[in-house]
Amino acid sequence: MGNSADRIALISDVHGNLTALEAVLADIDSRGIELIYNLGDYVGKGPRGREVIDVCRQRCAVNIRGNWDDFLPDPGRTHDSEGLAWWLAQLGEGQGDWLRALPFSHDFLISGRRVRLFHASATSVHRRVRFDHDEREFLGMFANTPATGDGPAPSVVGYGDTHDPFYEVAGNGLTLFNTGSVGNSMNDPNPVYVIVEGRLGSDVPAPFSVQFVRVPYDAEAEIAVAARMGMPELDGFISEARHGVYRGAMHDPGAPRYHRRPA
Repeated sequence: MGNSADRIALISDVHGNLTALEAVLADIDSRGIELIYNLGDYVGKGPRGREVIDVCRQRCAVNIRGNWDDFLPDPGRTHDSEGLAWWLAQLGEGQGDWLRALPFSHDFLISGRRVRLFHASATSVHRRVRFDHDEREFLGMFANTPATGDGPAPSVVGYGDTHDPFYEVAGNGLTLFNTGSVGNSMNDPNPVYVIVEGRLGSDVPAPFSVQFVRVPYDAEAEIAVAARMGMPELDGFISEARHGVYRGAMHDPGAPRYHRRPA
């Protein structure tokens, strides 16, 4: 696209995995990309949510609220566990309020396309849309809702939440992609993030691209930190960080997998 193109790095679902975040940021820096947008879920699952928040507040030009960011520090939350209590206690002063006050979505123009970013869906940070969605779910991702607010509808939507990256074009050119996860990537446990490239702020059609980047990192180092800190649910974190196997699958062989089973 030439030197006139702008590049934005999109990261999501760091989930307290500082080692993975640092590896991804190093790769972003090595490419000379200065603009970073974060699609949420800074905390939970991994041991260092406080440190992840500190880094993202410093490095990310845009920070969006995820489902963990919403429910973990919620003073009205009724469900609790040893792990949830530990992850909440690990937060620094004011960080819970910062997480819950983050915006739901972020819109911008690039190469004549209106892009909308949010964590999970157009209606709620708690409503999950998987890769094998139906047409109604697909089109719903581009709709204006009370959560996104009014304004021009997007033609490109990027989101996180599912920890499984994909790219899809349908519905007369509507483009939907999932960034995958930096700190809790499923199936392939290596962190993944997205680079969006085009002419930022321009409503004139121009070349536009979405690139997925996998970054190797030292998962054992973050596992060692979690063990040293006495983090609960360590076996689940090891399963996810080392093998990319969702912790729920360890105890529920009949649980949904990434691909639907044959009928």
